[in-house]
Amino acid sequence: MIVSVTNRLLCSDSLEDRVRALAEGGIDCILLREKDLREEAYEDLALRCRDICDAFGTKLIVNSRVGVAKRLGINTVQVPFPMLLENEGICRDFPKAGVSVHSVFEARKAQALGAAFLIAGHIFETACKQGLPPRGLSFLNEVCSAVSIPVLAIGGIRPKNLSAVKTAGAAGVCVMSELMACSEPNARIQEYKAAFSANG
Repeated sequence: MIVSVTNRLLCSDSLEDRVRALAEGGIDCILLREKDLREEAYEDLALRCRDICDAFGTKLIVNSRVGVAKRLGINTVQVPFPMLLENEGICRDFPKAGVSVHSVFEARKAQALGAAFLIAGHIFETACKQGLPPRGLSFLNEVCSAVSIPVLAIGGIRPKNLSAVKTAGAAGVCVMSELMACSEPNARIQEYKAAFSANG
């Protein structure tokens, strides 16, 4: 599974045009991040992205804004681990909720609280986490081995390292910069999909 994590500041086009290009190109999921937006602006953007994704049969995941997801009828959210601890009902309200984790303890706890999938990272060096050392493939393997739900790897994921990520146990990957900034989203998606499929 290839998940595109949005960041409109990296796009040369509008985010809506980028989402449309990604959906048309066959991306599996789009995680609408845009953490800096206020709730109203985020909801307006999520509504437009939802309609685009629905037209192509692409899953849209709401990042943290569970109220927005409820109002727009979007059934999949992704939340940071501390937010899950503050509101354990998230996984009851959203049976397909994903949780970002940074340790084996968090992974096991998130699964116990009903998480449907995990996002673990960051695995490799990435501009999004400058100054923070990556947790590496051994961390990813430990998380994948500790739980029975799908784990998606995030952080510096590129076609050239997909083999190692998949060998570590990841069921998929989350990609931001490579898909937000590229000039040909369709071709880049196919490159990721081919690299992931080629390794089992």
